[in-house]
Amino acid sequence: MRFSEQLQQKVEPIIEEIYNDGFIQGFVNDDISAEAVKHYLKADARYLNEFAKIYALLIPKIDSKEELKFLLEQIEFASSGEVGAHQILADYIGEDYHEVIKDGAWYPTADHYIKHMYYNAYAHENVAYTVAAMAPCPYVYRRIAQLAIERNNFSSNHKLQEWFKFYYKGMDELMDVLDNWLDTFSENASKAEIELVERNFLESTVHERNFFNMSYIQEKWEFEER
Repeated sequence: MRFSEQLQQKVEPIIEEIYNDGFIQGFVNDDISAEAVKHYLKADARYLNEFAKIYALLIPKIDSKEELKFLLEQIEFASSGEVGAHQILADYIGEDYHEVIKDGAWYPTADHYIKHMYYNAYAHENVAYTVAAMAPCPYVYRRIAQLAIERNNFSSNHKLQEWFKFYYKGMDELMDVLDNWLDTFSENASKAEIELVERNFLESTVHERNFFNMSYIQEKWEFEER
């Protein structure tokens, strides 16, 4: 079994938890609250902006033109490509997307997640450490979309099925490249290096779950609640 497949197998229990948590079930049942959606959009718009910057930090660490092309494409996608998925959610709550995100917020859980990825980008010369921290993001979205579509016979008027379809259709090529990066790294890595990269992948999968839950409970910094 490939290293990337081993990682994905290990996080499957977490994927099931994400799918069954309130946020994704709100999407499945078409009854997620507008406030939870707005919280998510404000946080995710900021998150994706930082995600693009982290991809940019990897550019000096790679050599091939193919890898450079891939990183540039992902910078573009992270900074603008996912607006389509965000627009589906803005339409669902009946609000202007750019108005919702104009005061994009930075919540504790999102802060922790982003700093986890930045740390790996600055601490390790080999891109695999950062890739392992970033790959769970597209993987979780693709897997959640897959589960939702396979387990539910959405009616034609289900308002959020297009959100699931966006991630079900759009992540395969990206995951192929990220998986190959991790598999190539594993061929010559030491046991300690393998364990650290594996931990990065597991931690980020947990961060994904926490990110969704953060929006479901509309998390704020404690000092903002006083």
